[in-house]
Amino acid sequence: MRSRVWCGTAAAVLGLLAAGCGGGKGVEDKGTGKAAAGGHPVTVTDCTGAATTFAAAPERIVTSNASGLELLLRLGAGDKVVGTGFPPGKGTLPGELDARAQQVEVLSRTVVPKEKLLGSGADLYLDTFASMGGMGGGMGDAPTEEEFKAAGIAHMYLKSTACAAMGKGPSTDLSAVEADITSLGAVTGTRAKAKELVAGMREQVDAVRKAVGGTPEEARPTYFFFDFDAGTGQPTAVCNRQVANAVITLAGARNVFADCDGDFKPVSWEDVVSRNPDWIQLGVRNRGSEAANEKAFDEARRWLEGNAATKGLKAVKDGRFLRIGSERTTIPGVENAAVVREIAGTIHPGRVK
Repeated sequence: MRSRVWCGTAAAVLGLLAAGCGGGKGVEDKGTGKAAAGGHPVTVTDCTGAATTFAAAPERIVTSNASGLELLLRLGAGDKVVGTGFPPGKGTLPGELDARAQQVEVLSRTVVPKEKLLGSGADLYLDTFASMGGMGGGMGDAPTEEEFKAAGIAHMYLKSTACAAMGKGPSTDLSAVEADITSLGAVTGTRAKAKELVAGMREQVDAVRKAVGGTPEEARPTYFFFDFDAGTGQPTAVCNRQVANAVITLAGARNVFADCDGDFKPVSWEDVVSRNPDWIQLGVRNRGSEAANEKAFDEARRWLEGNAATKGLKAVKDGRFLRIGSERTTIPGVENAAVVREIAGTIHPGRVK
């Protein structure tokens, strides 16, 4: 195993996160003797097994996008975030999280430029993008190993997001999300909150599993996640490595594109029609207000009902639609567990409250 050690404002980087993804432990404490305050030192591993050791909790964090920012806010470490890329739109995060998110400096509306990231004064870059081909799978140049080292920036990936597409098998549970929360809690010194968040997720999922987990495969309704905002000319399927596949499976349904390896894949409307789903989720992205969201859901439904290729689908004719936002379903996070419950309560009425 290659190792990287992070100590305060200096980093000795012996191996930057390499391309390729898979399983692996999220966090392990390898401190010898008496642990420092907050449970440090803490060692985390990336998708390939390369290790980074944090001697102390980071003080200045830059997040690659809103999903990493939201997790830090939920953990109570939001005050350590000094900048983010892909910021959440106003009103897209729930309750108090939204107000706090809007106070974070926006370093870029998309991928944070390499020069801005290296000059941000951060001691940790929390990356939710795939490690292949640069940040975000080619959406900009990633700092090199030497550049991260010179800037004193540790580089940590959220595995459930960055490594999902090249996982070794289908995503059928939320263990990777839970591991990320636990890992990030250990690194930021918020273990107790991380434990609370994971426990809350498990409580919701366990209740659904108890109610519908024993349903035979053939008795589970088929389910299509309609990513309305990805475009209607050619639909985008959520495949079996995407966290949405786990959410759908845990809810007691069958993802109609579970035979598709990877996270997302462009398909055809002929493919959707041939699978004729029992239920369709109107996956629209949060518009920032309930009224705007409802309008978007209405637009997605009307499109399916008016399109020649889809209006004859069983789910469309029966009006079997779920109005659940895209982010809560396809972005790994605490809300995934709540969506499991919402889907199960709709498709298995009477069995799940």
